[in-house]
Amino acid sequence: MADAPNYITPNGFQALKDEYERLFASERPKLVETISWAAGNGDRSENGDYIYGRKKLREIDRRLNFLSRRMKAAKVVDPTRQEDRDTVRFGATVVIADEDDNRREVTLVGEDEADASAGRISWKSPLANALKNASVGDVRTVKLPAGPKDYEVLSIDYPG
Repeated sequence: MADAPNYITPNGFQALKDEYERLFASERPKLVETISWAAGNGDRSENGDYIYGRKKLREIDRRLNFLSRRMKAAKVVDPTRQEDRDTVRFGATVVIADEDDNRREVTLVGEDEADASAGRISWKSPLANALKNASVGDVRTVKLPAGPKDYEVLSIDYPG
């Protein structure tokens, strides 16, 4: 079964590509060279450089495989080309306020580029799901572990 589409912004896709290229072209070859050198030093069973190198190589290969699958399934969505800028969609930056007028700015991005501490939330998150298709002035309820919480959409912005 094919992977579900991996919606991602152009910047997020470039970050995945950059990490893949760094691992494949730089870190992996250096590690292979170290492992080769360590293997030539004799007994591999007690050779820390060899054992650690092989373990690290497996980690890099797993990450490369993961990145490759994510990039293959990627569907790049450019928020600068969003035609309907009056509702919340993928790539929108939204300012919301809760019942206590605590304001928060979030941007709906792909799963691979989400970073809640930087205000970038996954488009699949509960908050993003509640905000999708909202307009300025709409109040949306988000189901949280502590109970439901209402947020009012104060502004919607798209890059470009």
